[in-house]
Amino acid sequence: MPSEGQSVVLGPHQGRRYDMGAIQAVFKADGPETLGRFSISEWWLDARHEGPGAHKHDDNDEIFYVIEGTASILVGDTWHQMAKGSLCVIPRGTMHDFRNESASRMGLLNVYVGGPFEEMMPMIVDWYRDNPAKRID
Repeated sequence: MPSEGQSVVLGPHQGRRYDMGAIQAVFKADGPETLGRFSISEWWLDARHEGPGAHKHDDNDEIFYVIEGTASILVGDTWHQMAKGSLCVIPRGTMHDFRNESASRMGLLNVYVGGPFEEMMPMIVDWYRDNPAKRID
């Protein structure tokens, strides 16, 4: 297990990749790398596709930073159109979702605070295999 202060240095396109059809995730740091305190990942969504569906995390806060395109992000009961460079902080227990209503690929940098996230990815990948992200018509 790493000690306090260990660095993680990755270049573009590096990290652990998860392909879920119209959604792709790349984990940059999680679990042992962050001593279980937080997770950093990229989430990519093809044009005109729904995201994971409205959900909440009772024990974790989330931060989304738009790194490409325009994201539609649900916070509570309000959808926000967020251009590249926009930031959204979602406190624990808050209903949220994301989707891509645009004609171009969209990317989010996600910081999941209060514990690891990647350990859930095998279950999430299996779920998307059986329930592909829906296209927005």
